[in-house]
Amino acid sequence: MNLKASYCSYDLIFKRPSGTSRGVLKTKETWYIKLEQGNQWGIGECGILRGLSYDDLPNYEEKIKWACQHIHIGKETLVEELKQYPSIVFGLEQAFKSLESKDPFLLFDSEFTNVESPVKINGLIWMGSIDFMKQQIDEKLRAGISCIKIKVGALDFERELELVKYLREQSLSVEIRLDANGGFNPQNALERINRLSEYQIHSIEQPLNPEFKEELAMLSRLSPIPIALDESLIGVLDQDEQVVLLKTIKPQYIILKPSFVGGFKASSKWIQLAESMNIGWWITSALESNIGLNAIAQWTSTLNSTLPQGLGTGALYTNNIESPLSIDKDLLYYRKSLYWDMDKIESLCI
Repeated sequence: MNLKASYCSYDLIFKRPSGTSRGVLKTKETWYIKLEQGNQWGIGECGILRGLSYDDLPNYEEKIKWACQHIHIGKETLVEELKQYPSIVFGLEQAFKSLESKDPFLLFDSEFTNVESPVKINGLIWMGSIDFMKQQIDEKLRAGISCIKIKVGALDFERELELVKYLREQSLSVEIRLDANGGFNPQNALERINRLSEYQIHSIEQPLNPEFKEELAMLSRLSPIPIALDESLIGVLDQDEQVVLLKTIKPQYIILKPSFVGGFKASSKWIQLAESMNIGWWITSALESNIGLNAIAQWTSTLNSTLPQGLGTGALYTNNIESPLSIDKDLLYYRKSLYWDMDKIESLCI
């Protein structure tokens, strides 16, 4: 039976402009691939972040179109041909998995979907004025969030330090994760980390940009706060290079965005490497819509990690696709009593 593929773009609209270390986001571009074979269909999301994704290239749409035109060559061949486009590979992985499932939204058999066993997640503080960030902290603590992630490295450091101190003063038990997005430099990183360490920090993501490999290795040895790599993994697609990276820097954690590193299979290989070197890990979404978030959450639930995951982004948008995903405090659920917005999904990729 002939396999058909189509694609479309979709602009997600933020409920309120959301500050990041790379500016303020008002919309987020995403792409869907839909597969059809007889009465079966499947859908996957290619989650790209402009200016950050490895495959943010001028011919991005052409490559999605090419994949749909050549869908008959099969997933494995497509993945090999498109390995320089990790988010498209991930979208194809999802779409084929969705097509092969009895229910196109149940990609993995796990307690997450079977008995509504939740995935624990962290709460993210979006960048903005210090007062706005404090307001978010208060809201997260009132909501019962036990792990809060704060971006640092883009604002005045003394004010960022004040914010971290404020959070610790409000709660002695909350787990604090920091994400510098490469915002420190080799001259000030260790001194800043030492000052931040006074507030019992769980970890700090990417204190330096990826090109500072030797300096990141030094921080991993000397830092009183465990170092986590995120952007350093982007574009490192060859397994030998992955081994060299982890052996050189020896981070305490790596953070995996399947859209950035090439999907489920590629993420699993990173996890195997990390565990072989006693490096911890957790999974993070890349601001996907509920299509991609659902796939990532279901896969993550099969990994049985006890760490909070970075998957709480589904409520950011005014025009997200309604789904059974639901957040209660710091837990992400797949609620069987809720439904997918089939009218909107069926209108995609026509």
